[in-house]
Amino acid sequence: MSLKYTLIQFTVKTVLAIVTRVDMDCKEPVPFTGPMIVTVNHINAFDAPILMTYLQPRPITPLGKEELWDSTLSRILMNHWGGIPIRRGEADMTALNAAREALKQNRILAIAPEGTRSDDGQLQQGKPGVLLLALRSGVPILPLAHYGGEAVFDNLRHLRRTDFHIVTGHPFTLDLHGQKPDRELRQVVTDEIMYQTAALLPEKYRGYYRDMSKATDQYLRFAPGAHSNLVYAEEMA
Repeated sequence: MSLKYTLIQFTVKTVLAIVTRVDMDCKEPVPFTGPMIVTVNHINAFDAPILMTYLQPRPITPLGKEELWDSTLSRILMNHWGGIPIRRGEADMTALNAAREALKQNRILAIAPEGTRSDDGQLQQGKPGVLLLALRSGVPILPLAHYGGEAVFDNLRHLRRTDFHIVTGHPFTLDLHGQKPDRELRQVVTDEIMYQTAALLPEKYRGYYRDMSKATDQYLRFAPGAHSNLVYAEEMA
């Protein structure tokens, strides 16, 4: 990595350390080689700077709404991270092709399947874009959940630091058992992916995926020795 890249990462992390306390719980070490899709929940504007600095040293490419390039600061950061702008509400083939190319370069691609921020930390229903990318690339998906960041702006007003918690689970690949990914199946599998994230969160943050009795992992495949992240929800119960 270049000196410029290292300096920017250090500066961002230093600023964040002033206003947040970040802790990480990795259920399994993140591989140091090979492409991977990281699915993350999206709360507010603090998500990306924290995740993009604390998940180093692997190169991470964020996929973000094109409006992020309208702001000078966020444009600088997204370009620094090699971010890929995506037009929401349509099939953006330019963004999809750029995402495939990033995976071919053995990068980690960060995607928020919810498609928009929640602000209150509650999980929203996922959209199937991540499913199509994972199926076409064949790379593993690493579920990542974070919470606590919903309080950051209120804490800033009161000059308090925010506790920001990051949890990564066991990665998995997709297996549709030869079925055609029609609209219904795409949403079923997307919900399975989202339940893997929900299982890493305390119950009060699970939102749309609060009812873990509906969670399945029929179309997910875990490496030998690993297991579905649904077991963590059982441990928290």
